[in-house]
Amino acid sequence: MSEFKTVYFEDLSVGLRETSRNQVTKEKVAAFAEISGDHNPIHLDEAFAATTPFGGCIAHGIFTASFVSAVIATRLPGPGSIYISQNLSFRAPVMIGDTVETTIEVLELVERGRRVKLKCECRVGDKVVLSGEAEVKATAKPV
Repeated sequence: MSEFKTVYFEDLSVGLRETSRNQVTKEKVAAFAEISGDHNPIHLDEAFAATTPFGGCIAHGIFTASFVSAVIATRLPGPGSIYISQNLSFRAPVMIGDTVETTIEVLELVERGRRVKLKCECRVGDKVVLSGEAEVKATAKPV
């Protein structure tokens, strides 16, 4: 996702979707821990994480959720969109080394306020690791 793409409210349609892929690395998880202040050893300490049911370090759930935010902010609906709300369900762990595929899909359009309801899903392979919905305010087409 190197380029920005704005889809103006007037050009959105139900079913429109965007997908991105991101590899989770130890370095990215460590950087997220520094930014967020969440230094839970389950994310950073391999010896500790090996004693958990996951058997190794896992990414922060909100780190995974940030992939959702990135697609919304840069591709659908893109720059200028404003988050209104987000609900998330963390359904499975994301391990260091996993590639996360994030898909955002338009579910509903509300003209008043240019509101867009979006389905949000992250997968690792065939497994859904995060699901939810977001509501955003989309940018109007310039006059």
